[in-house]
Amino acid sequence: MRNVSVPLWTWPLAALVFAFGIVPFVASGYVFDALLIPFLALSLAAVGLNLLTGYAGQLSLGTAAFMAVGAFAAYNFNLRIEGLPLLASIGLAGLAATVVGLVFGLPSLRLRGFYLAVSTLAAQFFVQWALTKFGWFSNDNPSGVIDAPVLEVAGIVFDTPVRRYIFSLGVVTVLTLLAWRLVRTQTGHHFIAVRDNELAARVIGVPVLRTKLLAFAVSSFIVGVAGVLWGFVYLRTVEPAGFNLDRSFQILFIVIIGGLATIRGAFLGAALIVVFPLLLSRAGSLLFGGWFDSGVLDMSQRIVLGALIIFFLVVEPQGLAALWDRTRRRLAGPSAA
Repeated sequence: MRNVSVPLWTWPLAALVFAFGIVPFVASGYVFDALLIPFLALSLAAVGLNLLTGYAGQLSLGTAAFMAVGAFAAYNFNLRIEGLPLLASIGLAGLAATVVGLVFGLPSLRLRGFYLAVSTLAAQFFVQWALTKFGWFSNDNPSGVIDAPVLEVAGIVFDTPVRRYIFSLGVVTVLTLLAWRLVRTQTGHHFIAVRDNELAARVIGVPVLRTKLLAFAVSSFIVGVAGVLWGFVYLRTVEPAGFNLDRSFQILFIVIIGGLATIRGAFLGAALIVVFPLLLSRAGSLLFGGWFDSGVLDMSQRIVLGALIIFFLVVEPQGLAALWDRTRRRLAGPSAA
């Protein structure tokens, strides 16, 4: 009997049908706010970082800084340009993050590896300092915490958990499809060539410097839009504390666990990072709630998550995406000639 293999594109299509057609009718408000919306925002940020680190090989530790630039830029565009549509504010915010990303991506023309990571780490501290130091960014709010504007597109207000989820899902779907298309073009091949061997890429005619800057630009744009989703849709406030260094490492861990140089790995890693701590918290509260306080449980989550990251680095460097591929092939079974 001959086994018929399922085309790869059917899995993303099935996921989209499920996400758009079923989830909005069966999930609760808690699931939208606590799981699905942060999952989508972090997944999009991981897609952006994966283009830069996984495909182009440029290590960055300043992802949260570019998210913050996007969130604060969208807030100020919306505040200071009367009548500007929300989607236009988000697009301009992505461009603002692109400009900042290019500035801090310039050291990549000379630096590599650990040294480049340190230079992008400077972006994290500089952006947080600037947003805290200059009150103009937060409209001179004394607390520095500002409420996100109303989410309204074409007269539709996204003011409920399910509507905010649909809004986030639409933005993430569009940008993910564009990223997926990009990595299959000549530009994506240039990213991989620069990652694998810069000298060989230069010899075969790849414009290495332009490719690096383009990787920073595209990555920063996507990450900036993810920052808008994180602030406007999930937190519903915009503040520097929401984009701290821990957020940068969280997104880096998502990319490592999900798998470098794979778009679906960003979603698999984000799902684990978002769901796993909640499951550990519930299990810890049920089993050890009377013995340990919340601080000990939180530290236990960090320890387990750290051990999980080490496991993937040692045992499965290609992450959850590789495990997914192997599982799918086993379920399909050996194909007959």
